[in-house]
Amino acid sequence: MRRWTDRIHDRNIWLVYWAIFLLGIGYGVSIALTALHLDARGFTKQDIGTLAAWFASGIILFSIPIGAILRRFTAKRTLAVSLFGYAVCVTAFPLFHSYAGIALARFFDGAFSVGIWVSCETILLTRADKTNKAFVMSLYAMAMAIGYILGPIAAKVIVGVASMQVAFATSGLVSTFAGLLVLIKLDKDSAQTPEERSKNKSSTTAWTLLYRIKTSCFATFAYGYFQASVVLFLPLFLIESKGITRDQTILIPAFFAVGMLLFSNVAGRLGDRFGHLMLMRVLAAIGTLMIVGFVVLSSYAAMCGAVFVAGATLATISPVSLALQGVIVEPQDYSRSNAIYNVFYAAGMLTGPLASSFIFGRSGGGPMLVHLAMMWTSFVVFTWLFANDDPRRSAARSADAVRSAATSG
Repeated sequence: MRRWTDRIHDRNIWLVYWAIFLLGIGYGVSIALTALHLDARGFTKQDIGTLAAWFASGIILFSIPIGAILRRFTAKRTLAVSLFGYAVCVTAFPLFHSYAGIALARFFDGAFSVGIWVSCETILLTRADKTNKAFVMSLYAMAMAIGYILGPIAAKVIVGVASMQVAFATSGLVSTFAGLLVLIKLDKDSAQTPEERSKNKSSTTAWTLLYRIKTSCFATFAYGYFQASVVLFLPLFLIESKGITRDQTILIPAFFAVGMLLFSNVAGRLGDRFGHLMLMRVLAAIGTLMIVGFVVLSSYAAMCGAVFVAGATLATISPVSLALQGVIVEPQDYSRSNAIYNVFYAAGMLTGPLASSFIFGRSGGGPMLVHLAMMWTSFVVFTWLFANDDPRRSAARSADAVRSAATSG
């Protein structure tokens, strides 16, 4: 812990970590119970998939203006309002009984979530040193992962002694605490360094930004597609095909989060040292094998192990991809590039459950998981084709060319 303190002196970064930790608890409770709650209410798998699409639609629609909102109202205000808004949505979620009411709650859940993510990511990327970005983002992922671990455990305890409605209300309560922390403690200009305040508005076009961060965008699309699909349908697959009880499935997200927690910092250090894109390719390849493992493994312990490794690899791609974006994009473009990045995350969350629910309904959980493995395989190929997008790789190739020229001369 001492070394982390030595490397990160900015109090705003640590405050963001605390806020995202509290939010992670809220997310963990909600994620563990959402599919089970909807299934208990009699919604079909396709209904569950389309409701997840409403969540993603909120992310997509609010990702478009969120960069301008941050610049107009500051990251602090945007983050605080978004945390309070999420608290209202998650608390109200179990109170709705109709499809339309739940879809509305999920839509605004997504809208406020993107406000939280873009605000946090912009603050962290702006205030992190250029050689320290993956490390800073890995701690961000770890803070959320700890929350994800505690959330499902809390959900299991609360449901055992009270009800799902109380559990969702608890999620809203901890998110409210996070909003109060941000409102009271975070600096108003936390998304700007003194040097950046004096810079003029960027003239970089959105298309130029998109091309620069295309590998990060593919990474977050794939992760959103995968995460939204497995959160909703892996528990149902385990119940129907593996004979695992409903109570056991509540803890499945915790194993994923433990893997993310234990290896995010390791991945961050490796990415900063050896190159972010290369590491993303390796992590995706290992994670793909774990997805295949979901299909062939049968015991609960083995499935938990596969979920753990998937969290240690696929989940840690997210902070590394953000760090890659942070070294490619100029600081004054962070809010815009983060908004674009989250559009792709939402697009994955939108299309993933729709496609997965269709495949699950027609062919079963096994083929559904295989198609997720094929998507990650496509990402591995993509990162190989555009390996030079990583500045570290490009710099190394330039250095080699200079040495070769000098030797030839």
